[in-house]
Order: sequence, then C-alpha cells, then structure tokens
Amino acid sequence: MSNGRYAMQLISRYIRRMPANSSCHDFCRGVTAYIFRRYQYPLLPSLTPKSCIQRLLDHPEERLTASAIVYSRVRREVWMIGDCQCLANGAYYDNPKPYEQQLAELRAKRVQELLNEGMTVDQQLEHDPAREVVIAPLLETMKQQNRTFAVIDGFRIAEQYVPVYQLDFRPWELVFASDGYPRLAGTLEETERLLDEQRRNDPLNIGEFKATKAFIKGNNSFDDRTYVRFTV
Repeated sequence: MSNGRYAMQLISRYIRRMPANSSCHDFCRGVTAYIFRRYQYPLLPSLTPKSCIQRLLDHPEERLTASAIVYSRVRREVWMIGDCQCLANGAYYDNPKPYEQQLAELRAKRVQELLNEGMTVDQQLEHDPAREVVIAPLLETMKQQNRTFAVIDGFRIAEQYVPVYQLDFRPWELVFASDGYPRLAGTLEETERLLDEQRRNDPLNIGEFKATKAFIKGNNSFDDRTYVRFTV
C-alpha cells in the first residue's frame, strides 16, 4: 500500500470518530496527532520510534501524506487541506501546491524537446520520460510541506495555508474533488467527459492544461481522482 493511500485510510478513520462540532483548527490538531501516533510503531525493525521521527523530519517525502477537503455540517464550513478543488453553487475554488505549475511548465518544455528530437507522442506515453526532469525538484518541494503549503502528514499543519469557507443558510450544492480532474463540472458524468476529452486531445498534458505527468498508455487518467457531489 502506498503512503498516500494509508494516510487516506487513517484520515477517514479519524473523521468518523471526531466530535461533530470540531473546528478546522480542532481537526488539524486531532488528525495530526492521530497520524503521528502511527509513527511510534516504525515499519522498519531497524528504526526506534525516536529515530523514525528524526528520519521523517529529515525526509518529509517518506511521511504518510494526503490532502483532504472537509464539510462541517454543524459549522457550515468547507475546509481545504492540501491540493483539492471545489464547486460551491457553481463557483470554483482550489488550493494547489506552490511550484506545481512551474514544474508542469518545466516538464512541458522537456516534452516539446523530445518531440523535436523525433520521439513520438505514443513513445512518450509508454513511460513519460519527461517526468524525470521534475522528480528531483518535486522531492525538493516536499521538504517545504507544512512550511510553505499545508498537507496532512502527522506533523503540525501550516494552518495559514488552509482556506476555510463559510456557507450561509440558503441551499448549496457542493462538489468536492481531488486534483486528478483538469476541470470540474456539476455532474460526475460531465467531469469524466472533460477528463476523457483532455486524454484524447492532449494526452501528454502540455497544452492549455499542464500537469507534472501524462496519461500513461493503458490508463484512463493521469492521477488518482475523487468526485463527491451533495447538497446542504
């Protein structure tokens, strides 16, 4: 299981048991403590709890890390922790990681260079060689998590980078999604259609929409994706 998937499972368990009247601050503190406790039982026998924590302080890329978007029914608030996106009565909100667009531009430039050198689109979709140019800087930006951007990783969440949106008491239709969708629409069917349109028209993700990875051959998406729509 990947670190991200395990983090997601832990976050889900915590949300199920947290008090309904929790504030965003309460959630950030509580879920951090919940994940941090898992670090007291290192996965590697060679690591003590103390050395495990030090290892994760030095290597944020190895932490259990995920993003979450949460709706508090009691407080009528939307919390966005990490790179996620939302439609609220049609208005669009997102919370992208800093540097992500710059790295996507860097990869797009390398893709174009490879095309100019004679490498075909299909060849690049086999394993996305241009992604190699962004791996090192991606790992470098992870050293800034919960410093210059917020994620849930078992260490203090940088709450200054967590948007909180207050909803009034009129009816609201909310769409919550991960960053695996280039564009959000009011239905899952339409959002999936837009994703498939992106795959057919620009599978390398180097055009109007740029990403740090391509649609690898055989995949119908370039990233994990979640879509939830509900009314309040």
